[in-house]
Amino acid sequence: MYMFANTFLLEKYYMNTKEKSIISTYKKIDSILKSVDELDDDNVESITELCANTGITLLVTDEAGYIIYDYGNSQMMQHRLEMSVFSQYGNGTDSSPDNEKIIILEKNSKYVLQKYSSFSENNSNKSEYLEMWGIFNNGNIFIMRIAVENIQESVRIFGEFLLLISVVISIISIIIGDILARRFLRPLIKLTKISEKMSELDFNVHYEGESHDEISILGKSINKLSNKLESTITELKKANNELKNDLKHKNEIDEMRKDFISNVSHELKTPIALIQGYAEGLQENINDDEESREFYCEVIIDEASKMNQMVKKLLTLTQLEFCNNSVYMERFNIMDVIRGVVNKCSLMIEQKDTKIEIVGNDDIDVWADEFQIEEVITNYVTNALNHVSNENIITITVIKKDDTVKVSVHNTGDKIPEKDIDRIWVKFYKVDKARTREYGGNGIGLSIVKAIIDAHNHECGVYNTETGVEFWFELDA
Repeated sequence: MYMFANTFLLEKYYMNTKEKSIISTYKKIDSILKSVDELDDDNVESITELCANTGITLLVTDEAGYIIYDYGNSQMMQHRLEMSVFSQYGNGTDSSPDNEKIIILEKNSKYVLQKYSSFSENNSNKSEYLEMWGIFNNGNIFIMRIAVENIQESVRIFGEFLLLISVVISIISIIIGDILARRFLRPLIKLTKISEKMSELDFNVHYEGESHDEISILGKSINKLSNKLESTITELKKANNELKNDLKHKNEIDEMRKDFISNVSHELKTPIALIQGYAEGLQENINDDEESREFYCEVIIDEASKMNQMVKKLLTLTQLEFCNNSVYMERFNIMDVIRGVVNKCSLMIEQKDTKIEIVGNDDIDVWADEFQIEEVITNYVTNALNHVSNENIITITVIKKDDTVKVSVHNTGDKIPEKDIDRIWVKFYKVDKARTREYGGNGIGLSIVKAIIDAHNHECGVYNTETGVEFWFELDA
């Protein structure tokens, strides 16, 4: 590629650059002359600076042939002007002397641009110039020229040298590149990838080099650092969460005790009354038939089961709120937990004729208590299944942004009234008490969710959408 450009394009590029330079200078000088009636010192200085910067020789005369301005060899330039303007070959005919050659490159009403070559008597020396002669817009006659070096020989020599150097450098580069790649670059690339993983708090990748050079020693040191960092971060996460939880719950314990006694008393009234009433009915043989007695027993068993579930959830909630159930921080794949919950609910999903969609990358890890987060997801999914309607679609979405992972569960169906949307996290609160009782709900599940997420020092929430309701929570990535 370099050889081709050097051989076929360099000379053309060089000539084109010279042509542009002389045309540009002509236009600038013409602009100066057109703006003044007579040249003053400032104009002369401007024209002289233009000629000096571009290496151009210039002669300007009036219509009578008197010199107005000259820069360079005025005698030679005057001779060239006479030859160009007044001689036949200056007009493009082939009548130039034997030791001179003219090639017209551009010709218009204002100027002629030509390549002028002169030879010595034995043709041993050759001089080439780009010449432009013509008339400025103010009527002055001019001729300017710029030397053109013969670069053909230079191009050939440089091309041969470039070819030789290119071959040598290519061979050396291939050898050195292979040596560097084997000895340094590949291990360094591995170490770079390991450090990038470590910066993302992923400590599962280790350097596996077995050599005894400096890079291998560095790799083993990074492995030790990775193991210590993972252990330290785990301990810090756990200690940080415990400290925050202690400070957060210190002033809430007394109030929670009062709420607990009041809410339990209120929630147990209905099932106890039902159990007592149906038990008395059985005792007094209000209905003698077997079917009625069996119905009474089923009601008593169902209410007792609901009370049992409520007590278990209350115990779980109490442990969370009083920090008796400590948070064990570990790193795990949140998508695996979600799929596990969906599989456990498959029978209920089938009964509800519901479609569940899971949206998110498979490799999203979080820092949290896996058992407790599984409880949160289970509560969200079962809550969605109990309230799904219309299209019967539940969408579970997992999004990672910076250092946070957001999990949301959306179900199509009726929206939550705006007056209730901030109160559904309160223990024993129910939006639709009649419907909640149908599937055994007692208003504790979402309280457990909030307690778990609060213990992780993150946020959870809910909002209505155009097609239903969406619950969400966040965790550390």
